Amino acid sequence: MPSHPLIVSISEGEEISVILPSFCSFHLRFGCKALSTDSGFRFNDETGRAHDSIEINGDAAEGNLILEPYVGMEFDSEDAARKFYVEYARQMGFVVRIMQRRCSGIDGRTLAQRLGCNKQGFSPNRRGIYGSDKKPRPSSREGCKATILVKMEKSGKWIVSRIVKDHNHPLVVCSNGFSCSGDKDKKIEELKMELEHQEQQCVAYREKLFDFISTVEEQTEELSSKIQMIIGNVRQVESGTQKHYPFRQ
Repeated sequence: MPSHPLIVSISEGEEISVILPSFCSFHLRFGCKALSTDSGFRFNDETGRAHDSIEINGDAAEGNLILEPYVGMEFDSEDAARKFYVEYARQMGFVVRIMQRRCSGIDGRTLAQRLGCNKQGFSPNRRGIYGSDKKPRPSSREGCKATILVKMEKSGKWIVSRIVKDHNHPLVVCSNGFSCSGDKDKKIEELKMELEHQEQQCVAYREKLFDFISTVEEQTEELSSKIQMIIGNVRQVESGTQKHYPFRQ
């Protein structure tokens, strides 16, 4: 399906509405203010300049609009950013793969994540590992550079800090709007993303468990000290009683 750029210009006093998927809870920053509504986002002009615009790729005649990611795009969470890029990839005709993730050494939280086309990089040369008679499988990696990097700010928002949109291979979109390339890879990537999410939860649970064990150990030590103190006081009382009443049984 061909994709044509559609420029939506906002003039002074003019108001437009764009309906977006529910997970796109970010704010667009092209001189426009994004006001969240129940049905989507309404964009009001902030500067009054007629040339302020938002670029949306799509076929205007068919109503298939694709919101392009850009540096500075803001999301409410890591999950929202990932879902947006996966949806963008689905519409454009490629499959997303998690390339890199940077986590906090304190609590295990994700601080930054890099997503990219599943054709990024090159497959290793495995010839000779399984013997020369084995026919090598065709590689799905083509050294594609398309990628997006999102980072968590101090405010808790997730910001797109770097993006490469160009692919070095054809993008294929089926008539139903889904990517035709790499359905198996797409399922694998979805499972990998789910595993990454589960791993994050395990890290968080592990941290909570360690904190609980540490708290219990501290309380146990404190309780043991109090018990030792009580035993010492009882022995002192018994010793004093024996001194005053040496023949008392």
